[in-house]
Amino acid sequence: MLEGFVSVILKKKRIKIHRLLESEGNKEDADAKTNRVDLLAEDENGDLLLIEVQGEPEQTYFQRMLFGASKLVTEYIESSENYEHVKRVYSINIVYFDLGQGEDCVYEGRTEFHGLTKGDLMELSPFQKQKFKADTVSDLYPRYVILKVNDFNRWSRDSLDQWLYFLANTDIPDDADAPGLKEAREKLDLMRMSRDERIIYDRYLMDRAILRNTVDGARDEGKFEGVEGRPGGRPEGRPEGRREKGK
Repeated sequence: MLEGFVSVILKKKRIKIHRLLESEGNKEDADAKTNRVDLLAEDENGDLLLIEVQGEPEQTYFQRMLFGASKLVTEYIESSENYEHVKRVYSINIVYFDLGQGEDCVYEGRTEFHGLTKGDLMELSPFQKQKFKADTVSDLYPRYVILKVNDFNRWSRDSLDQWLYFLANTDIPDDADAPGLKEAREKLDLMRMSRDERIIYDRYLMDRAILRNTVDGARDEGKFEGVEGRPGGRPEGRPEGRREKGK
């Protein structure tokens, strides 16, 4: 589910989540701020995915986003490592209040360097592109995505709209086909179960697992006995047959 969601938000064909990480940064001392996040993951490329959900209005949320991404940059590099090992950070923020001013529902933030006199965009050299496996300078910096999902009520065939609709309404129509929403629907159905329904469902899953293990065990045992039976039958049968034939 997470892979499908992140793939849609970052507009990438395929993202593979390698592992989930601790969701609270370490405090270096009593006065240091902690970086509390709802979900922190690492993809197969080693990039960090920071996903936060904020329901209550917070005037300093932009600064909070900056702090969270910066904290990850410094925490996930050893002091002895070269700067080329700085991890890429994707900060995905799902907010349920009117953050800033703007008419769109999804905003993206990147770091770019523009010339003050000629107005050109600074690019990576061919060597840097190959070494860092990046296309632009902004690929080396944290990338921010803000989803303002409050009151979103538009359903369409667009995958991003479908995810926004789900996040805003906690509902997934039957014709949903965005990556990850199928798994989200299954989780949603579980969350909506009553306590008694959940007990029955868990018992069903347990019974199914036991039955599957029993069938697999019988199949493996049958294969083993079949292999054992061949060597045992041949030595006994052949001499007996020869004696009968000699009579």
